Amino acid sequence: MALSVEQAVDTAKRLLEIREGEQRRLNKIAAYMRGRQDSVYVPRGAQQEYRWLIKRAKVNVLPLVVTVVAQALFVEGYRPEKASQNAKAWEYWQANRMDARQHGLHRAVLKYGVAYAVVLPGRLDGRPMPVITPKSPRRMTAYYEDPVEDEWPIYAVEVKKENLPNGKCRKVVRLYDDEARYSLVTDEDDKGLLQPAEPEWVAEHNLGVCPVVRYLNGDDLDGDEEVIGEVEPLFDMQDQLNSTTFGRMMAEQFAAFRQRYVSGMVIEGEEGRPKAPFAAAVDRLWVAEDPDTRFGEFEQTDLSGYLRSAEETIRHIATVSQTPPHHLLGQMTNLSADALNSARDGLNSKVAEKQSVFGESHEQMLRLASLAAGDRDGWLDTAAQVVWRDTQSRSLAQTVDALGKLVQMLQVPPQVLWERIPGVTQQDVKRWLAAAAQADPMAQLNAMVERQMNGLPAVDTVPAEQEEPAELAGVTGDDTA
Repeated sequence: MALSVEQAVDTAKRLLEIREGEQRRLNKIAAYMRGRQDSVYVPRGAQQEYRWLIKRAKVNVLPLVVTVVAQALFVEGYRPEKASQNAKAWEYWQANRMDARQHGLHRAVLKYGVAYAVVLPGRLDGRPMPVITPKSPRRMTAYYEDPVEDEWPIYAVEVKKENLPNGKCRKVVRLYDDEARYSLVTDEDDKGLLQPAEPEWVAEHNLGVCPVVRYLNGDDLDGDEEVIGEVEPLFDMQDQLNSTTFGRMMAEQFAAFRQRYVSGMVIEGEEGRPKAPFAAAVDRLWVAEDPDTRFGEFEQTDLSGYLRSAEETIRHIATVSQTPPHHLLGQMTNLSADALNSARDGLNSKVAEKQSVFGESHEQMLRLASLAAGDRDGWLDTAAQVVWRDTQSRSLAQTVDALGKLVQMLQVPPQVLWERIPGVTQQDVKRWLAAAAQADPMAQLNAMVERQMNGLPAVDTVPAEQEEPAELAGVTGDDTA
């Protein structure tokens, strides 16, 4: 039974209060990803030049840590058990443009540690077509009775801002439960006074579960309240890298060049104030008449220590995040193929874990999409699995050679290995299968037998009265005269 207005408003307010604590952590992660990290120490009365250096002394490597993993995650199929073709639910995936939108979903999970997908009933061209919408945790939060054991949340709340024609804005709050979605809004001054959105503020889905699927960055049996992503553990190391970068830029600005000095000579200007006796330049020579005058220079600051410190910090980040060091450092000199594969071992293991964890949520989401479309068989199919694209860099010749040995030595059917060829899509495999079936004599013979068993001619023929006379074939118009 759907909630009343009072119940929906009270529940939404309670959930929004709980949500506030999570948002502070998520906003800090978003700021670090955009390069707005905590500043280095700024003394009181610091000059403008000092502040100018602080603003630019940042080397943000956190987005790359997320990107390296996200680019290795791509779902390209959803197969029932013992089937070579995609399940019907894959049609829902394609219709909702999830081939492209999955990247944003994966990145949100990697950044924040959690993300969501909302699935609601819908229609497309008069037939059932569920609507799948990925959500960032900065816009949505789901609440579970038991966050570790429960598959479905009790409630989920979504918040977004809406600009009004009069220049003001208000918040739109959507509350989800196992029966409906409730749309609430604040007043024009955004004072938090919730009220139903007009005219239809209740949209019943009748799915029997809260239509929100949670994606986690990892499986944690301790039930910690905060789900950790890939970015948060690197905050301190990113601050350390920024501090080292600031020190190097300060040295470059004030002490990285040789400074000359003159002793035993004081020259005053017209106002009686001391001024520099010489203007330094490449083509100028300093000469003094007084034999007591001495010339000298200060040694320049050695920047190699700063560079080594920054490199070590980046290596530490690479170790903690399991990111191959050459992705962050850009150093690939004299690296063999075996060395590159060895450097990617940690990343490959990490990607395999993400595929396992994310894959379960994708399967849960596609089952829910089947339920929203009225497909009970798809909803009850718990054995279907998503298919991940192999994104590892391999030599095409080596891959084909290995697959050929599987066919020859282990008698693996060639067709089942086509999808393992780098760069081959599911559409390519379908075209190849169709072409192979047309060129297969046994397949043609089976088709002829099947047609005869159904009382049809073994081969499609054109009725005699519809056949065109041979002498008129290809002749039209005045040519028949």
